[in-house]
Amino acid sequence: MQRLKVGVIGAGGIAQIEHIPNLMKLKHQFEILGVCDPSAKARAFVGEEFGLVAFKSIEDVLALPLDAVVIASPDPLHHEQILAALGRGFHVFCEKPLCYAPGDIDDLIAARDRVGKVLQVGYMKRFDPSYEAALGRMPGTAKTLRYVSVEVNDPDAWPFIKHHAWRQGDDVAPDLIASVKAKQQEQVARAVPAALDAMSYRGFTAAYCSSLVHDVNAVHGLLDGLGVPDGEIAGAQIFADGQGGQGAVRLLGGRALWNMVHLKVPALADYSEKITFYFGEGILELEFPSPWLNHQPTRLTVKTSNGYTFAREDVRTGYEEAFIEELKGFWSAIVEGKAVRNTAEQARRDMALLSGLAQFHAGARS
Repeated sequence: MQRLKVGVIGAGGIAQIEHIPNLMKLKHQFEILGVCDPSAKARAFVGEEFGLVAFKSIEDVLALPLDAVVIASPDPLHHEQILAALGRGFHVFCEKPLCYAPGDIDDLIAARDRVGKVLQVGYMKRFDPSYEAALGRMPGTAKTLRYVSVEVNDPDAWPFIKHHAWRQGDDVAPDLIASVKAKQQEQVARAVPAALDAMSYRGFTAAYCSSLVHDVNAVHGLLDGLGVPDGEIAGAQIFADGQGGQGAVRLLGGRALWNMVHLKVPALADYSEKITFYFGEGILELEFPSPWLNHQPTRLTVKTSNGYTFAREDVRTGYEEAFIEELKGFWSAIVEGKAVRNTAEQARRDMALLSGLAQFHAGARS
């Protein structure tokens, strides 16, 4: 089995709790040569906890004899870091959102194609065994689809990472933080040409691009399986001081509607995430656990009727962890030439919708 040499860019919570431990579990597929992060606290933790070499600068990691990089840095740095890694000839796995602006993703697609490397986006839900099962268990067709619902309430990570060893990198230099914020502002302006007030800006970067983006990608995949084309935006609202985001998409010329809502409930130690497809003859529901709770199965429920006889089927196909399976998929795309699951093109589609929702919201407010 070919072992890929990888560097990890960014050593925050998602890297400390998920990507680094998971890469190490997959020891026959990956070898981590180095990690980089501007936080001295994060670098020290990576060295103490995992015995890895940690650098302050991305250039130090990119100078290593790598095959690939895993990017888990702040969102506004993704564009430049992906271009730098592809420019060195490395394959790239990058956390979502790939970029805020669809046009910025076009840059990445062109760079990927020039060097012929794999670029995979970290949408782990498409590797969830229950999600995979749902693709083949829809109780209806595009002709009978009536409604798609996404409902999420989320306190953020704190209740679900208490049992993990990790360290907050809260010692980053203020000038670097300011630089990242400035880059974010430039990128958001490219993504959403309309003027966004402070609440709308927070909602776009957080509720939409950091949270709902996962569900948008998941629903796009399920709609593709049904052969349902992209629809038209019918409504959008950012609310709850930017911690809530809603969007509505008219599907099939108005024969069906897709409504999505993500709301942060910061003081409630509970997480709920449901994607539900309603057909004329049945309902399919996926209920996801908090993504920080590894190997917890997503509940897949299919409801149907045969005349007066109602049937409810609970489907469980395995306990594989999606965060690990996506890294296996990355390895398979590089080594075995398998098709990339979660491409930059798919991410562009997701971000085009989210940018459009923010634009619709801004227009409604004005």
